[in-house]
Amino acid sequence: MGGRGRSVLVLTNSYDVTSDVVLRILAERCVPVVRLDPGADPHSGASLSAMYGTGGQRGTLTTPSRALDLMRVRSVWVRRPSPYAGPPGLAGQDRRFAAEQSFWGTGGILASLPGAHYVNHPWNNRAAEHKPAQLATAGRSGFQVPATLITSDEREARDFVAREPGGVVYKPIWNTPYRVDGRPHSVWVREVRAQEITGAVAVCPHMFQAKVDKAFDVRVTAVGDRLFGARIDSPDLDWRRRQDLMRCTPIAVPETVALSVAAYRAGFRLEYGAFDFAVTTDGVWYFLECNPSGQWAWQPDGIADAIAQAPADRLEKGSDA
Repeated sequence: MGGRGRSVLVLTNSYDVTSDVVLRILAERCVPVVRLDPGADPHSGASLSAMYGTGGQRGTLTTPSRALDLMRVRSVWVRRPSPYAGPPGLAGQDRRFAAEQSFWGTGGILASLPGAHYVNHPWNNRAAEHKPAQLATAGRSGFQVPATLITSDEREARDFVAREPGGVVYKPIWNTPYRVDGRPHSVWVREVRAQEITGAVAVCPHMFQAKVDKAFDVRVTAVGDRLFGARIDSPDLDWRRRQDLMRCTPIAVPETVALSVAAYRAGFRLEYGAFDFAVTTDGVWYFLECNPSGQWAWQPDGIADAIAQAPADRLEKGSDA
């Protein structure tokens, strides 16, 4: 195999349980793996160097336990690395400067490894994280998409809510960390009425979406052409709110949905994607979003164990995949 003897590089934070599962499988297969959190590890003993010139390039990643030849990386799994925040010993503009240099420098090196197979490439991840781009690509890919308005105009928002007889929900466009009284606070998907909309909408873009009269939700985890469907039954509009109350069971993915998933992945050049759907009583699957680095270890063992083998296979094969 072309990747024999070459390492898999996993870019993620130290609390990523999902990657832990796959790393155990790769270890069982005797595949060499190096794990790095590029946003944090360079501040605690790791270093990265790269040389470029007419004769080609070379580079080394050094951690407290090993040194990795960057030219001998078979695959890069971009999971959930920490943000580039800069060294904790710096403050103000100095820390911002260091953080941005790290983002463009460290991030640029790790995104440009010759011959490495990316799951997913970080630049493709970034493009695929934008909700407006997701919705536009979903429509072109053949998915059913609920009517959605993104606006900072109070009147537009009120009119949209008034036109939707089945109701409208509000969703944050990005899951920005938020705190109330110093404690982490999540902004869940919730139903919104016209009288609740005020001039505060003008502060930033807000996303309003026609409420789907759903029978249940579905998470489809796509790893290449392999699809793993999980039906989610929950008493909540947003099943993430109280996961202890939801029930998760396997479900087959309709061929029409599978074809749209393939078209969507091709549009963003994604190897991996976690797709969320709302399914109506008459069997219509409505696309809600796709997280290019979504979690799946929370699913029941029977589903999660099957999913875990798929990224392990892609990472082990490298550019032969």
